Amino acid sequence: MSIFGNERRLFLESEAETERLGGELAGLVKASDQGIVVFLDGDLGMGKTTLSRGVMRGLGHVGAVKSPTYTLVEPYEDLDPPVYHFDLYRLGDPEELEYMGIRDYFSGGSFCLIEWPERGEGVLPEPDLEIHLERQGEGRSVVLRARSEFGASLLNQIELIGPDS
Repeated sequence: MSIFGNERRLFLESEAETERLGGELAGLVKASDQGIVVFLDGDLGMGKTTLSRGVMRGLGHVGAVKSPTYTLVEPYEDLDPPVYHFDLYRLGDPEELEYMGIRDYFSGGSFCLIEWPERGEGVLPEPDLEIHLERQGEGRSVVLRARSEFGASLLNQIELIGPDS
């Protein structure tokens, strides 16, 4: 059986739980000493930036974490591993990513979080993980899908996800 396409579902009751998931993911990636590409999918206001904030705080960032809607990328190069938080919502054409040297961000052991990845289709690398968030009552339903061997290994380690999820 292939591990690619492994999927886990969970329910996050609060913003704090969404941030905690990001922190847990950060810890697992840091411990692996390997870079990762994560696609974040969901409508506006579903918690993509909250999850990203959890990643940054899980790696030791103490300042504000804002969505890079107007700058396309917000670098956190002082973290280990360095994090690049992309928000492609306002991207007009995927080719614009080539002009900003997007491929440089994906080399080495960086942690790349990409909101609205469908807007960069054809230019972005394949993700290790896809995380889809959607509203469910007062909380969020989250689907995590592994798209690489590394992504699958992370899914198997995340503690928020019980064996029955």
